[in-house]
Amino acid sequence: MRIYNTKTLRLEEFKPLTPGEVKMYVCGPTVYNHAHVGNVRPVVVFDTLRRLFEALGYKVKYVSNYTDVDDKIINEAFKRHISEQELTDEMIAAFNEVRHLLNAKDLYKTPRVTETMDDIIEFIQELVMRGYAYEVDGDVFFRTNAIDDYGSLSSQNIEDLKVGARIEENSKKESPLDFVLWKKTDFGIKWSSCFSKGRPGWHTECVVMIHKELGNLIDIHGGGKDLRFPHHENERAQAKALYKTDLANYWMHSGMIDIEGVKMSKSLGNTIIAKDILAQVDPRVLRWFLLNTHYRSDLNISETMLQSAEKEYNKVANCLHQSLIKLALNNISGEELDIESYKRFIEAMSDDMNTPNAYAVIYDIVKNMNQLLRTKDLDMPSLLKYANTLLKALSILGIEYPPLSLSDEDRQLYNDWIRFKAEKDFAKADECRNLLIQRGIL
Repeated sequence: MRIYNTKTLRLEEFKPLTPGEVKMYVCGPTVYNHAHVGNVRPVVVFDTLRRLFEALGYKVKYVSNYTDVDDKIINEAFKRHISEQELTDEMIAAFNEVRHLLNAKDLYKTPRVTETMDDIIEFIQELVMRGYAYEVDGDVFFRTNAIDDYGSLSSQNIEDLKVGARIEENSKKESPLDFVLWKKTDFGIKWSSCFSKGRPGWHTECVVMIHKELGNLIDIHGGGKDLRFPHHENERAQAKALYKTDLANYWMHSGMIDIEGVKMSKSLGNTIIAKDILAQVDPRVLRWFLLNTHYRSDLNISETMLQSAEKEYNKVANCLHQSLIKLALNNISGEELDIESYKRFIEAMSDDMNTPNAYAVIYDIVKNMNQLLRTKDLDMPSLLKYANTLLKALSILGIEYPPLSLSDEDRQLYNDWIRFKAEKDFAKADECRNLLIQRGIL
Protein backbone atom coordinates (compact mmCIF):
# COMPACT_ATOMS: atom_id res chain seq x y z
CA MET A 1 0.00 0.00 0.00
CA ARG A 2 1.43 3.38 -1.05
CA ILE A 3 0.13 6.75 0.09
CA TYR A 4 0.99 10.23 -1.11
CA ASN A 5 2.08 12.04 2.04
CA THR A 6 1.39 15.76 1.82
CA LYS A 7 3.97 16.33 4.55
CA THR A 8 6.81 14.95 2.42
CA LEU A 9 5.21 15.54 -1.01
CA ARG A 10 5.97 12.02 -2.14
CA LEU A 11 4.50 8.54 -2.39
CA GLU A 12 5.43 6.41 0.61
CA GLU A 13 4.91 2.80 1.55
CA PHE A 14 2.31 2.63 4.32
CA LYS A 15 3.76 1.26 7.56
CA PRO A 16 1.24 1.22 10.44
CA LEU A 17 2.19 2.17 13.97
CA THR A 18 0.59 -1.06 15.17
CA PRO A 19 0.77 -4.10 12.89
CA GLY A 20 -2.62 -4.90 11.38
CA GLU A 21 -4.26 -1.70 12.63
CA VAL A 22 -4.88 1.75 11.14
CA LYS A 23 -5.66 4.82 13.24
CA MET A 24 -7.22 7.47 11.03
CA TYR A 25 -8.73 10.87 11.76
CA VAL A 26 -10.56 13.07 9.25
CA CYS A 27 -11.73 16.58 10.07
CA GLY A 28 -15.51 16.68 10.16
CA PRO A 29 -17.99 19.44 9.33
CA THR A 30 -18.75 22.67 11.14
CA VAL A 31 -22.44 22.01 11.63
CA TYR A 32 -24.13 25.36 11.08
CA ASN A 33 -25.82 24.51 7.78
CA HIS A 34 -26.57 21.58 5.49
CA ALA A 35 -23.51 19.87 4.00
CA HIS A 36 -22.67 20.80 0.43
CA VAL A 37 -21.24 18.39 -2.14
CA GLY A 38 -17.70 19.59 -1.33
CA ASN A 39 -18.20 18.50 2.30
CA VAL A 40 -19.16 14.98 1.28
CA ARG A 41 -16.24 14.34 -1.08
CA PRO A 42 -13.87 13.64 1.86
CA VAL A 43 -16.61 11.46 3.40
CA VAL A 44 -16.64 9.27 0.28
CA VAL A 45 -12.86 9.37 -0.25
CA PHE A 46 -11.88 8.34 3.27
CA ASP A 47 -14.71 5.84 3.64
CA THR A 48 -13.31 4.19 0.51
CA LEU A 49 -9.79 4.27 1.97
CA ARG A 50 -11.13 2.63 5.12
CA ARG A 51 -12.86 -0.08 3.03
CA LEU A 52 -9.64 -0.68 1.11
CA PHE A 53 -7.63 -1.13 4.31
CA GLU A 54 -10.24 -3.57 5.60
CA ALA A 55 -10.10 -5.52 2.32
CA LEU A 56 -6.33 -5.75 2.86
CA GLY A 57 -6.92 -7.24 6.30
CA TYR A 58 -6.44 -4.22 8.57
CA LYS A 59 -8.58 -3.25 11.53
CA VAL A 60 -9.42 0.45 11.10
CA LYS A 61 -10.15 2.90 13.90
CA TYR A 62 -11.64 5.80 11.96
CA VAL A 63 -12.57 8.94 13.90
CA SER A 64 -14.20 12.10 12.55
CA ASN A 65 -15.47 14.99 14.64
CA TYR A 66 -18.30 17.49 14.62
CA THR A 67 -17.30 21.11 15.17
CA ASP A 68 -20.38 22.20 17.10
CA VAL A 69 -19.13 25.53 18.46
CA ASP A 70 -18.14 28.30 16.10
CA ASP A 71 -19.02 31.91 15.28
CA LYS A 72 -21.04 30.75 12.27
CA ILE A 73 -23.05 28.40 14.48
CA ILE A 74 -23.70 31.13 17.03
CA ASN A 75 -24.77 33.64 14.38
CA GLU A 76 -27.06 31.16 12.62
CA ALA A 77 -28.69 30.05 15.88
CA PHE A 78 -29.22 33.69 16.88
CA LYS A 79 -30.77 34.42 13.47
CA ARG A 80 -33.14 31.45 13.79
CA HIS A 81 -33.98 32.19 17.46
CA ILE A 82 -32.89 28.73 18.63
CA SER A 83 -30.08 27.51 20.84
CA GLU A 84 -26.72 26.49 19.43
CA GLN A 85 -27.33 22.89 20.49
CA GLU A 86 -30.72 22.76 18.76
CA LEU A 87 -29.07 23.95 15.56
CA THR A 88 -26.10 21.57 15.75
CA ASP A 89 -28.27 18.58 16.69
CA GLU A 90 -30.41 19.27 13.62
CA MET A 91 -27.43 19.67 11.29
CA ILE A 92 -25.61 16.60 12.64
CA ALA A 93 -28.73 14.51 12.04
CA ALA A 94 -28.98 15.90 8.50
CA PHE A 95 -25.27 15.22 7.86
CA ASN A 96 -25.61 11.63 9.06
CA GLU A 97 -28.59 11.12 6.78
CA VAL A 98 -26.43 12.18 3.82
CA ARG A 99 -23.57 9.91 4.99
CA HIS A 100 -25.90 6.94 5.18
CA LEU A 101 -27.41 7.69 1.76
CA LEU A 102 -23.88 7.61 0.38
CA ASN A 103 -23.34 4.27 2.13
CA ALA A 104 -20.50 5.55 4.33
CA LYS A 105 -19.82 3.07 7.12
CA ASP A 106 -20.32 4.00 10.77
CA LEU A 107 -17.22 5.37 12.49
CA TYR A 108 -15.22 4.23 15.49
CA LYS A 109 -15.89 7.53 17.26
CA THR A 110 -17.58 10.83 16.34
CA PRO A 111 -16.65 13.29 19.11
CA ARG A 112 -18.17 16.75 19.45
CA VAL A 113 -16.18 19.78 20.50
CA THR A 114 -18.74 20.68 23.18
CA GLU A 115 -18.29 17.24 24.75
CA THR A 116 -14.50 17.67 24.86
CA MET A 117 -14.33 21.13 26.42
CA ASP A 118 -12.67 20.20 29.74
CA ASP A 119 -9.89 18.42 27.84
CA ILE A 120 -9.48 21.39 25.47
CA ILE A 121 -9.16 23.88 28.33
CA GLU A 122 -6.66 21.64 30.11
CA PHE A 123 -4.64 21.30 26.88
CA ILE A 124 -4.47 25.10 26.43
CA GLN A 125 -3.43 25.58 30.05
CA GLU A 126 -0.61 23.09 29.53
CA LEU A 127 0.61 24.97 26.44
CA VAL A 128 0.65 28.24 28.42
CA MET A 129 2.44 26.64 31.35
CA ARG A 130 5.17 25.29 29.06
CA GLY A 131 5.64 28.61 27.27
CA TYR A 132 4.16 27.61 23.92
CA ALA A 133 1.18 29.91 24.38
CA TYR A 134 0.43 33.21 26.12
CA GLU A 135 -2.63 35.01 27.44
CA VAL A 136 -3.52 38.63 26.69
CA ASP A 137 -6.69 40.19 28.14
CA GLY A 138 -8.50 36.84 28.32
CA ASP A 139 -7.44 35.68 24.83
CA VAL A 140 -4.81 32.96 24.41
CA PHE A 141 -2.44 32.69 21.44
CA PHE A 142 0.00 30.01 20.28
CA ARG A 143 3.64 31.02 19.73
CA THR A 144 4.41 29.76 16.24
CA ASN A 145 8.06 30.81 16.49
CA ALA A 146 8.48 28.20 19.23
CA ILE A 147 8.17 25.51 16.52
CA ASP A 148 11.36 25.40 14.47
CA ASP A 149 9.76 23.87 11.37
CA TYR A 150 6.45 25.71 11.40
CA GLY A 151 5.12 25.79 7.83
CA SER A 152 6.72 22.50 6.78
CA LEU A 153 3.47 20.53 6.59
CA SER A 154 1.94 22.95 4.10
CA SER A 155 5.27 23.79 2.39
CA GLN A 156 4.83 27.45 3.33
CA ASN A 157 7.55 30.08 3.37
CA ILE A 158 7.45 31.70 6.79
CA GLU A 159 8.55 35.13 5.60
CA ASP A 160 5.84 35.14 2.92
CA LEU A 161 3.30 34.10 5.55
CA LYS A 162 4.36 36.95 7.82
CA VAL A 163 3.87 39.48 5.04
CA GLY A 164 0.36 38.16 4.36
CA ALA A 165 -0.52 37.92 8.05
CA ARG A 166 0.37 41.57 8.74
CA ILE A 167 -2.63 42.65 6.68
CA GLU A 168 -4.92 41.37 9.43
CA GLU A 169 -2.46 41.62 12.30
CA ASN A 170 -3.94 41.44 15.77
CA SER A 171 -2.18 43.98 18.00
CA LYS A 172 -2.38 41.55 20.91
CA LYS A 173 -0.15 39.01 19.15
CA GLU A 174 3.59 38.74 19.66
CA SER A 175 3.85 37.62 16.02
CA PRO A 176 1.39 38.01 13.14
CA LEU A 177 1.50 34.23 12.61
CA ASP A 178 0.39 33.39 16.15
CA PHE A 179 -3.12 31.92 16.23
CA VAL A 180 -5.97 31.90 18.72
CA LEU A 181 -6.34 29.01 21.17
CA TRP A 182 -8.99 30.65 23.36
CA LYS A 183 -11.26 33.56 22.51
CA LYS A 184 -12.81 35.73 25.19
CA THR A 185 -16.41 36.55 24.35
CA ASP A 186 -19.69 37.83 25.77
CA PHE A 187 -21.82 36.68 22.84
CA GLY A 188 -23.20 33.20 22.31
CA ILE A 189 -22.29 29.92 23.97
CA LYS A 190 -19.21 30.13 26.21
CA TRP A 191 -17.32 28.27 28.92
CA SER A 192 -15.46 29.35 32.03
CA SER A 193 -11.69 28.97 32.11
CA CYS A 194 -8.83 30.42 34.10
CA PHE A 195 -8.29 32.87 31.21
CA SER A 196 -11.83 34.17 30.68
CA LYS A 197 -15.31 33.15 29.71
CA GLY A 198 -15.04 32.20 26.07
CA ARG A 199 -14.66 29.37 23.58
CA PRO A 200 -11.74 27.56 21.93
CA GLY A 201 -10.03 28.25 18.64
CA TRP A 202 -10.77 25.85 15.81
CA HIS A 203 -7.19 24.63 15.39
CA THR A 204 -6.96 23.31 18.94
CA GLU A 205 -10.11 21.22 18.97
CA CYS A 206 -9.04 18.45 16.58
CA VAL A 207 -5.66 17.95 18.29
CA VAL A 208 -7.38 17.30 21.60
CA MET A 209 -10.00 14.97 20.12
CA ILE A 210 -7.33 12.97 18.29
CA HIS A 211 -5.34 12.64 21.52
CA LYS A 212 -8.42 11.61 23.49
CA GLU A 213 -9.72 9.01 21.02
CA LEU A 214 -6.58 7.69 19.30
CA GLY A 215 -3.46 8.86 21.16
CA ASN A 216 -0.57 11.29 20.60
CA LEU A 217 0.40 9.94 17.19
CA ILE A 218 -1.87 8.40 14.55
CA ASP A 219 -1.28 6.77 11.20
CA ILE A 220 -3.34 9.00 8.91
CA HIS A 221 -4.80 12.49 9.22
CA GLY A 222 -7.08 13.48 6.36
CA GLY A 223 -9.31 16.21 5.05
CA GLY A 224 -9.85 18.52 2.11
CA LYS A 225 -6.75 20.27 0.76
CA ASP A 226 -8.17 23.62 1.89
CA LEU A 227 -7.42 22.47 5.46
CA ARG A 228 -3.73 21.95 4.85
CA PHE A 229 -3.04 25.54 5.85
CA PRO A 230 -3.69 26.93 8.34
CA HIS A 231 -5.77 24.27 10.08
CA HIS A 232 -3.59 21.20 9.76
CA GLU A 233 -0.37 23.19 10.01
CA ASN A 234 -1.57 24.64 13.30
CA GLU A 235 -2.78 21.28 14.57
CA ARG A 236 0.64 19.79 13.93
CA ALA A 237 2.39 22.75 15.60
CA GLN A 238 0.46 22.17 18.84
CA ALA A 239 1.12 18.42 18.79
CA LYS A 240 4.81 19.14 18.15
CA ALA A 241 4.84 21.45 21.17
CA LEU A 242 3.06 19.25 23.69
CA TYR A 243 3.45 15.68 22.44
CA LYS A 244 6.74 16.01 20.48
CA THR A 245 5.11 14.25 17.52
CA ASP A 246 3.95 15.22 14.02
CA LEU A 247 0.44 14.16 15.13
CA ALA A 248 0.21 11.82 12.11
CA ASN A 249 2.71 9.82 10.07
CA TYR A 250 0.75 10.35 6.85
CA TRP A 251 -1.25 13.43 5.86
CA MET A 252 -3.78 12.97 3.07
CA HIS A 253 -5.76 15.73 1.37
CA SER A 254 -8.56 15.41 -1.15
CA GLY A 255 -9.05 17.92 -3.95
CA MET A 256 -11.70 20.62 -4.16
CA ILE A 257 -14.90 20.70 -6.20
CA ASP A 258 -15.64 23.24 -8.93
CA ILE A 259 -19.14 24.02 -10.17
CA GLU A 260 -19.29 24.34 -13.96
CA GLY A 261 -15.57 25.20 -13.93
CA VAL A 262 -15.82 27.78 -11.11
CA LYS A 263 -14.50 27.14 -7.61
CA MET A 264 -17.35 26.27 -5.28
CA SER A 265 -17.67 28.90 -2.57
CA LYS A 266 -20.37 30.03 -0.19
CA SER A 267 -19.27 33.63 -0.81
CA LEU A 268 -19.98 33.15 -4.54
CA GLY A 269 -23.31 31.54 -3.79
CA ASN A 270 -22.59 28.58 -6.07
CA THR A 271 -22.68 25.71 -3.57
CA ILE A 272 -24.72 22.57 -4.21
CA ILE A 273 -26.37 21.17 -1.08
CA ALA A 274 -25.70 17.43 -0.85
CA LYS A 275 -29.23 16.47 0.16
CA ASP A 276 -30.62 18.36 -2.83
CA ILE A 277 -28.42 16.60 -5.34
CA LEU A 278 -29.17 13.25 -3.69
CA ALA A 279 -32.88 13.92 -4.17
CA GLN A 280 -32.22 13.97 -7.93
CA VAL A 281 -29.27 11.60 -8.39
CA ASP A 282 -28.97 7.97 -7.30
CA PRO A 283 -26.52 7.96 -4.34
CA ARG A 284 -24.57 5.16 -6.03
CA VAL A 285 -24.18 7.31 -9.13
CA LEU A 286 -22.96 10.28 -7.06
CA ARG A 287 -20.49 8.07 -5.25
CA TRP A 288 -19.32 6.63 -8.58
CA PHE A 289 -18.87 10.17 -9.90
CA LEU A 290 -16.95 11.41 -6.84
CA LEU A 291 -14.49 8.50 -7.08
CA ASN A 292 -14.10 8.62 -10.87
CA THR A 293 -11.42 11.34 -10.51
CA HIS A 294 -8.31 10.68 -8.43
CA TYR A 295 -8.94 11.91 -4.90
CA ARG A 296 -6.05 14.41 -4.92
CA SER A 297 -7.27 16.15 -8.07
CA ASP A 298 -9.86 18.89 -8.15
CA LEU A 299 -13.19 17.73 -9.50
CA ASN A 300 -15.54 19.67 -11.76
CA ILE A 301 -19.23 18.95 -11.31
CA SER A 302 -21.88 19.78 -13.89
CA GLU A 303 -25.17 18.34 -15.07
CA THR A 304 -23.46 16.99 -18.19
CA MET A 305 -20.72 15.27 -16.19
CA LEU A 306 -23.25 13.73 -13.80
CA GLN A 307 -25.25 12.42 -16.74
CA SER A 308 -22.08 10.93 -18.21
CA ALA A 309 -21.25 9.28 -14.88
CA GLU A 310 -24.77 7.88 -14.69
CA LYS A 311 -24.41 6.29 -18.14
CA GLU A 312 -21.07 4.75 -17.20
CA TYR A 313 -22.39 3.46 -13.91
CA ASN A 314 -25.54 2.03 -15.50
CA LYS A 315 -23.46 0.04 -18.00
CA VAL A 316 -21.69 -1.59 -15.06
CA ALA A 317 -24.84 -2.06 -12.98
CA ASN A 318 -26.91 -3.47 -15.85
CA CYS A 319 -24.23 -5.97 -16.80
CA LEU A 320 -23.94 -7.09 -13.18
CA HIS A 321 -27.71 -7.36 -12.80
CA GLN A 322 -28.09 -9.46 -15.97
CA SER A 323 -25.28 -11.72 -14.83
CA LEU A 324 -26.75 -12.24 -11.37
CA ILE A 325 -30.12 -13.08 -12.96
CA LYS A 326 -28.49 -15.65 -15.25
CA LEU A 327 -26.63 -17.20 -12.32
CA ALA A 328 -29.73 -17.28 -10.11
CA LEU A 329 -31.88 -18.81 -12.86
CA ASN A 330 -29.34 -21.60 -13.23
CA ASN A 331 -28.83 -22.05 -9.44
CA ILE A 332 -25.15 -21.19 -9.79
CA SER A 333 -23.52 -19.91 -6.60
CA GLY A 334 -20.13 -19.73 -4.93
CA GLU A 335 -17.48 -17.27 -3.79
CA GLU A 336 -14.75 -17.84 -6.37
CA LEU A 337 -13.07 -14.71 -7.80
CA ASP A 338 -11.27 -14.02 -11.03
CA ILE A 339 -7.93 -13.75 -9.25
CA GLU A 340 -6.12 -11.89 -12.02
CA SER A 341 -8.78 -9.14 -12.28
CA TYR A 342 -9.07 -8.75 -8.51
CA LYS A 343 -5.28 -8.53 -8.18
CA ARG A 344 -5.17 -5.76 -10.79
CA PHE A 345 -7.97 -3.87 -9.03
CA ILE A 346 -6.27 -4.09 -5.63
CA GLU A 347 -2.92 -3.05 -7.11
CA ALA A 348 -4.53 0.06 -8.59
CA MET A 349 -6.30 0.95 -5.36
CA SER A 350 -3.16 0.26 -3.31
CA ASP A 351 -1.27 2.78 -5.44
CA ASP A 352 -2.46 5.86 -3.53
CA MET A 353 -6.08 4.91 -4.25
CA ASN A 354 -5.75 5.26 -8.01
CA THR A 355 -9.46 4.97 -8.77
CA PRO A 356 -9.15 5.86 -12.50
CA ASN A 357 -6.94 2.78 -12.98
CA ALA A 358 -9.25 0.73 -10.76
CA TYR A 359 -12.23 1.81 -12.89
CA ALA A 360 -10.33 0.63 -15.98
CA VAL A 361 -10.13 -2.84 -14.41
CA ILE A 362 -13.88 -2.74 -13.72
CA TYR A 363 -14.58 -1.85 -17.37
CA ASP A 364 -12.44 -4.81 -18.46
CA ILE A 365 -14.41 -7.12 -16.18
CA VAL A 366 -17.70 -5.79 -17.57
CA LYS A 367 -16.43 -6.25 -21.13
CA ASN A 368 -15.60 -9.89 -20.40
CA MET A 369 -18.97 -10.47 -18.73
CA ASN A 370 -20.86 -8.96 -21.67
CA GLN A 371 -18.95 -11.21 -24.07
CA LEU A 372 -19.92 -14.24 -22.00
CA LEU A 373 -23.57 -13.16 -21.86
CA ARG A 374 -23.68 -13.01 -25.66
CA THR A 375 -22.41 -16.56 -26.15
CA LYS A 376 -24.83 -19.39 -26.90
CA ASP A 377 -23.25 -21.84 -24.45
CA LEU A 378 -22.73 -19.55 -21.48
CA ASP A 379 -19.65 -20.34 -19.37
CA MET A 380 -21.34 -20.12 -15.98
CA PRO A 381 -18.24 -20.73 -13.80
CA SER A 382 -16.38 -17.88 -15.52
CA LEU A 383 -19.42 -15.59 -15.28
CA LEU A 384 -19.68 -16.37 -11.57
CA LYS A 385 -16.02 -15.49 -10.98
CA TYR A 386 -16.32 -12.20 -12.85
CA ALA A 387 -19.59 -11.30 -11.08
CA ASN A 388 -18.10 -12.02 -7.66
CA THR A 389 -15.01 -9.96 -8.51
CA LEU A 390 -17.14 -7.06 -9.70
CA LEU A 391 -19.28 -7.21 -6.55
CA LYS A 392 -16.17 -7.18 -4.35
CA ALA A 393 -14.54 -4.30 -6.26
CA LEU A 394 -17.72 -2.22 -6.11
CA SER A 395 -18.06 -2.96 -2.39
CA ILE A 396 -14.57 -1.56 -1.77
CA LEU A 397 -15.74 1.56 -3.65
CA GLY A 398 -18.72 1.69 -1.27
CA ILE A 399 -21.30 0.57 -3.84
CA GLU A 400 -23.16 -2.41 -2.42
CA TYR A 401 -25.59 -4.81 -4.10
CA PRO A 402 -27.94 -6.93 -2.00
CA PRO A 403 -27.95 -10.68 -2.68
CA LEU A 404 -30.31 -11.66 -5.48
CA SER A 405 -32.79 -14.50 -4.92
CA LEU A 406 -35.51 -15.69 -7.27
CA SER A 407 -38.66 -17.61 -6.36
CA ASP A 408 -39.95 -20.50 -8.42
CA GLU A 409 -42.62 -18.14 -9.71
CA ASP A 410 -39.94 -15.63 -10.79
CA ARG A 411 -38.08 -18.36 -12.65
CA GLN A 412 -41.24 -19.55 -14.39
CA LEU A 413 -42.14 -15.99 -15.39
CA TYR A 414 -38.65 -15.41 -16.83
CA ASN A 415 -38.73 -18.69 -18.77
CA ASP A 416 -42.21 -17.82 -20.09
CA TRP A 417 -40.89 -14.47 -21.32
CA ILE A 418 -38.06 -16.19 -23.18
CA ARG A 419 -40.47 -18.76 -24.66
CA PHE A 420 -43.05 -16.18 -25.78
CA LYS A 421 -40.31 -14.14 -27.48
CA ALA A 422 -39.09 -17.25 -29.30
CA GLU A 423 -42.65 -18.03 -30.36
CA LYS A 424 -43.10 -14.38 -31.45
CA ASP A 425 -46.10 -14.01 -29.16
CA PHE A 426 -45.11 -10.44 -28.41
CA ALA A 427 -48.27 -9.51 -26.49
CA LYS A 428 -47.71 -12.24 -23.89
CA ALA A 429 -43.96 -11.56 -23.95
CA ASP A 430 -44.59 -7.89 -23.14
CA GLU A 431 -46.96 -8.88 -20.34
CA CYS A 432 -44.30 -11.10 -18.80
CA ARG A 433 -41.65 -8.44 -19.32
CA ASN A 434 -43.72 -5.82 -17.47
CA LEU A 435 -44.18 -8.19 -14.52
CA LEU A 436 -40.45 -8.93 -14.49
CA ILE A 437 -39.70 -5.18 -14.43
CA GLN A 438 -42.12 -4.68 -11.54
CA ARG A 439 -40.29 -7.39 -9.61
CA GLY A 440 -36.92 -5.81 -10.33
CA ILE A 441 -35.73 -8.80 -12.35
CA LEU A 442 -35.41 -6.82 -15.56
